Amino acid sequence: MDSPRIIFEDNHLLVAFKPAGFLSQSDGTESPDMLTYLKGYIKEKYNKPGNVYLGLLHRLDRNVSGLMVFARTSKCASRMSEQIRKGNLEKHYRARVQGKLEGDGVLVNYLVKDEKTNKTAVYDREVPGSKRCELHYSAGVFDGEYTTVKIRLITGRSHQIRAQFSHAGHPLYGDVKYGGKRSSDGLGLVSVYLAFDHPVTGERMEFSI
Repeated sequence: MDSPRIIFEDNHLLVAFKPAGFLSQSDGTESPDMLTYLKGYIKEKYNKPGNVYLGLLHRLDRNVSGLMVFARTSKCASRMSEQIRKGNLEKHYRARVQGKLEGDGVLVNYLVKDEKTNKTAVYDREVPGSKRCELHYSAGVFDGEYTTVKIRLITGRSHQIRAQFSHAGHPLYGDVKYGGKRSSDGLGLVSVYLAFDHPVTGERMEFSI
């Protein structure tokens, strides 16, 4: 398994690449997770005594790789969380979805997460306990079986991209949980772009892979 890579760091923020297979935060098992790994990195690099603070601002599924941003102070965590609530943290993904898609489109649904099965149900109308979700996509190359798709998340729900595209009849490459074909090289989904305002300087920051 690959190790996380540090993309950017200052006294306020840390942006890192999460490899597929890493959890965003510990689930109580021995599985590696980003929060623990990066706290260890900070503690060792800066020779920090005691516990290291690092705020988890958003998550990526275990089998999804890509960019994540963390807060190095509680003040920055609060300011970044406010940006997320206002939709100012822009997140783009690249995916491979089954079947042929063309042009640009918008998916709007209502999701209900089943914590016991760790699976999200998708509805076309609001139902009790559901949360509205929205994403915009732009279809790219179709290889005869899968289409490469660029995705901009408008909301950030659990398993949103995977569940919405499966519901639309286009499950992701390798996503067995949501109806995709099993693959030997992971899930066809990567977080490729983040943009936000720096919580202290206000400068607009962009990161892409």
